[in-house]
Amino acid sequence: MNFILEKTEQIDFFTYLPQMLKALNIRCSDYDWYLSDIETNGFDIEEGWWSGSKLEAYLAANDVQFIWGVFSAVKIGDRPMVIESPYIYNNASYWSGENISPQLECAVLEIAAWDSSATIFVGLTSVQAARLQATYSDTKVLGSCKHGS
Repeated sequence: MNFILEKTEQIDFFTYLPQMLKALNIRCSDYDWYLSDIETNGFDIEEGWWSGSKLEAYLAANDVQFIWGVFSAVKIGDRPMVIESPYIYNNASYWSGENISPQLECAVLEIAAWDSSATIFVGLTSVQAARLQATYSDTKVLGSCKHGS
């Protein structure tokens, strides 16, 4: 299930990852993460593979807002070779209206920061989707919006 959270006053700013994960009822340490196409509010963050516990500690120690970025979650220890990094900037597939999947092979979900104005969720389970919509009533099904790159 794919969703977008944008044009809302229900959050302080896009994309504050700890707040998004809390809404899904998951912790960084539940997964390994591949971070790509990252731009922040001045923090240097290395793109590539991160253990969930390392990412969780980094986010707890730093008040990072992600302007652009793709966060791909995989089962712990299931890190495929990355031939082409997932990307958000100028990625028209998010707006195609089709039912898209996480870009990274083996990823169980993808969270993407779109230009500080939206958070995109790809590959959510029905339970995660229900929690997200219960937390943020402004959440919409991704294919239902007319947004552009």
